Amino acid sequence: MSASKPHTVLNHVGGSWVLPSSGTSPIVDPLNGATFMNVADTQSSDLAPFIEALHAVPKHGLHNPFKNNERYLLYGDISHRASSLMRQKPVEDFFTKLIQRVAPKSDAQARGEYVVTRKFLENFCGDQVRFLARSFAVPGDHEGQVSSGHRWPYGPVALITPFNFPLEIPLLQLMGALYMGNKVVLKGDSKNSVVMEQMLKLLQHCGLPPGDVDFLNASDGTVMHELLLKASPRMTLFTGSSKVAELLAKDLHGRIKLEDAGFDWKVLGPDVGDVDYVAWQSDQDAYAYSGQKCSAQSIMFMHENWTKQGTDVEAKLKALAARRTLDDLTVGPVLSVTTETMEAHRDALLQLPGARVAFGGGRLQGGDHSIPACYGAWDPCAVHVPLSSMLASKEAFELCTTEIFGPFQVLTTYGDGELGLVLEALERMEHHLTAAIVSNDVQFQNKVLGSTVNGTTYVGRRARTTGAPQNHWFGPAGDPRGAGIGTPEAIQLVWSCHREAIRDEGPIPAGWATPPPS
Repeated sequence: MSASKPHTVLNHVGGSWVLPSSGTSPIVDPLNGATFMNVADTQSSDLAPFIEALHAVPKHGLHNPFKNNERYLLYGDISHRASSLMRQKPVEDFFTKLIQRVAPKSDAQARGEYVVTRKFLENFCGDQVRFLARSFAVPGDHEGQVSSGHRWPYGPVALITPFNFPLEIPLLQLMGALYMGNKVVLKGDSKNSVVMEQMLKLLQHCGLPPGDVDFLNASDGTVMHELLLKASPRMTLFTGSSKVAELLAKDLHGRIKLEDAGFDWKVLGPDVGDVDYVAWQSDQDAYAYSGQKCSAQSIMFMHENWTKQGTDVEAKLKALAARRTLDDLTVGPVLSVTTETMEAHRDALLQLPGARVAFGGGRLQGGDHSIPACYGAWDPCAVHVPLSSMLASKEAFELCTTEIFGPFQVLTTYGDGELGLVLEALERMEHHLTAAIVSNDVQFQNKVLGSTVNGTTYVGRRARTTGAPQNHWFGPAGDPRGAGIGTPEAIQLVWSCHREAIRDEGPIPAGWATPPPS
């Protein structure tokens, strides 16, 4: 896949791989700007097959607890076959390199995404898919009556996923939707949808029924928006920006689950220890994959004990960030924020009283690189803003808590009597995805936990903000539209609803007679 041999990414609809009549749009290599892919560019005139495919699916889904039960077993088998293939080193290397080509990140980050995805599939082999639809029963009021609760599919559903995890996010959510009995139309980001194109082909090789998933590519976001309005899927999962999330929530009348922006915080408690480890984890949280994670550390509140000589975590962060290079992709192109946007945000923060650049804050390698101008290229950066300046006004706080989806974070410090100010700041934040409470002081942990809401909160000396493995819930809290990913509970919440079936089969009591009206 190169400028001399560009790859063409197709759509998939009605069980077939097809090129829309509108053709393709070019995708540039994020490292050198050359066109290395041509991706199907669906237009409004190409939507009819996608709309018809969704309309053909009944509300009760492709399978449910009373219909086509063998499909639960089928998806357990598909998961087993796919995860077995993914244990083969050539397959792992292929997807790792493919992720790196279209979403430049280090080998460790790309390979980690792949391994999490494989482990997820391993978790749902055999009978585990049908266990997702486990029912419960409650005795009724009289003989012959029993009520049963069931997890019920929505039928036709839509899945919209972002660029930053081109394999993990779409695959985990896609399989969760399929496990529960839904038919899915998947729309990823055209910049790297080639990853899911290849994974869908692997899944079809492993037995995925071709008609269960449609795959749509479009450079214009309004095309998918039109599909949602015309096809009216029963549920849509959207992972991406808050602005688009709110628009969709309104237009889809609430038939949506969201995993949107995350301005994620870390609090370093007063009990200092394992300083080198805490600094390393903070560097990873803020700057791995150039900060392009919805769980990336956006702001760190450091107790003043962490800023003293010998335990200066800020100085250690600066040294760690300086190790990152474009050569090994430990820092790289920023695919959704331009260099100019990051420069402007830095300059705006520096207008606040007492604000200073802690480290970084300039163009990557002084601008000496071949990253195309449509993408950002920025040295890992931290701006220190005094807590008093941050809280001085609504405008200052909104500026300090603006998410920059790149290698950019805000640092601040607080003293022994200022935890209340920190908690005030956390309460005022709008998005509640991940958080970290770096402390082994149980009373401190409980104080912060009891005063916050983030859906995925790590606690303890090893606490981090990043990490969306397959072994625990990952998702926001505090919003009834909030989605989760990866666990049985997340799949049940997002991709099924509750249905109660009450069996009332008699016998009719002896001597029963028609009672008076009531």
